[in-house]
Amino acid sequence: MDTEQSLGSRAGIVRRFAYGPVLGISPFNFPVNLVAHKVAPALAVGAPIVVKPAGVTPLGALALAELFDETELPKGMLSVLSISSDRAQKLVEDRRFKKLSFTGSGIGWKLKGLDPHKHATLELGGNAGVIVHSDADLDHAAARVAVGGYYQAGQSCISVQRVLIQSEVYEDFVARLIKQVESLKVGDPLDPSVDVGPLIDHNALERVDAWVKEAVDQGAEVLTGGKREDPFYHPTVLAKTSPEMKVRCMEIFGPVITVQPYQTFEEALAEVNDSEYGLQAGLFTSSIERAMLAHRELEVGGIVVNDTSAFRADQMPYGGSKESGYGREGLRYAMEEMTEPRIMVLSHVPL
Repeated sequence: MDTEQSLGSRAGIVRRFAYGPVLGISPFNFPVNLVAHKVAPALAVGAPIVVKPAGVTPLGALALAELFDETELPKGMLSVLSISSDRAQKLVEDRRFKKLSFTGSGIGWKLKGLDPHKHATLELGGNAGVIVHSDADLDHAAARVAVGGYYQAGQSCISVQRVLIQSEVYEDFVARLIKQVESLKVGDPLDPSVDVGPLIDHNALERVDAWVKEAVDQGAEVLTGGKREDPFYHPTVLAKTSPEMKVRCMEIFGPVITVQPYQTFEEALAEVNDSEYGLQAGLFTSSIERAMLAHRELEVGGIVVNDTSAFRADQMPYGGSKESGYGREGLRYAMEEMTEPRIMVLSHVPL
């Protein structure tokens, strides 16, 4: 700390220390992975964590807790409480928890407001846009969009929902995409040959079906799918949608994507940004200039070039802007979100 003479002969050491106990609330769609995203960084920084898993999928969190119980780590470092969401709100209000790590729906904003003193990380979903420019490898793009839009039956907050295709390759790309989508196998996810499994429950199935029917009534065109076969909803591609349709402006969380043409790249960027959400986006192009421009202009937490929004690696900073959330996950970044820097100044040291 020798930037000016008046400071004297001093050195500073900055270390990070945990805020304190963490409350982790996880959703149903990745019942082991998303719990691990909270538990691992909490344990790494020395913060005890209580996990409240989704009520419909608690077994993954409980299985991890059983494995933890076999270690030599202090027993109180990890607890799992499978309780109702209403009771979980009482935990959020509990001042003993210094950090809230929440993954789920927009109710996260309400939870954050229950205790303004509590540090919070919120992962709240999206309706991801993917741009396919005319200079892209169309076969590769179609194959990846078919995966990114329908894995987990679309029940992922970064699954592809809106696909924007430059007009000169629109018809060509859509034909390739339909071929890929119609090759997907729907059925029991325990069968290794199945690509698209069921929705989580009857209410989710009802909602997806209702949104698609509403869009069709408002002028959308079903290019493939649009078919309900309980407990499945067949992979669906919709064209001729408009911005106010729920299938385009809200998070459908099901196996449905929309396709629409654009003229200029700037128009495509504006369309991706025309959303309340901003989690991740995808871009297919051979131009590094367009990639860099998109990185600068898109109001999202991450952009994946020559792949879809559905890519995630555990070590990358993961999170969104706007209604998609607050803060970042990913091992290093989650550890930073659970800790605060604290400086120790050593005085009168020979520098």
